[in-house]
Amino acid sequence: MVYRFRVILDADEDVFRDIEMLQESTLEDLHNTIVQSFGFDGTEMASFYISDDEWNQGEEIHQFDMSGHDTSIKLMNETTLDSVLSESQTKLIYVYDFLKMWTFFVELAQIAEIEEGRDYPNLMFVHGQIPENAPDKEFKGEDDGFLNGDYDDDYDPDDLDNMSFDDHWN
Repeated sequence: MVYRFRVILDADEDVFRDIEMLQESTLEDLHNTIVQSFGFDGTEMASFYISDDEWNQGEEIHQFDMSGHDTSIKLMNETTLDSVLSESQTKLIYVYDFLKMWTFFVELAQIAEIEEGRDYPNLMFVHGQIPENAPDKEFKGEDDGFLNGDYDDDYDPDDLDNMSFDDHWN
């Protein structure tokens, strides 16, 4: 079978690629195809994240094992597309270059039959040009009120002399 993906850059402008891959291809194969189709040089690290329908980031699938022999992590070169994607699980988040944070939404759009005479992977459609710089990301977490001063504490930053040694020590 062939997996047809739409890979969308998380940016203000519409930039996406439609890609076909064989179901037994690995996530490393998909990574290489994404890198080539968007014009990256492939020298930066990347990861895939399993995602739910609201694009919430889930389990990471690593490009390299930097854990020191943690057998519980998944690696791109050992993970086939059909082992993580199906008709009910269609979304992945792909991050390329962790300093610039190029972020892509990868969605399995269709599972189709192999077409005779076609080479895979196949770049089916290109829309938009990737910007010169990665789009800015706004990282935000749940608001617990602490940053807004909504906390009850006896700490007085002007009264450091009355604090014990343990209070000064980090």
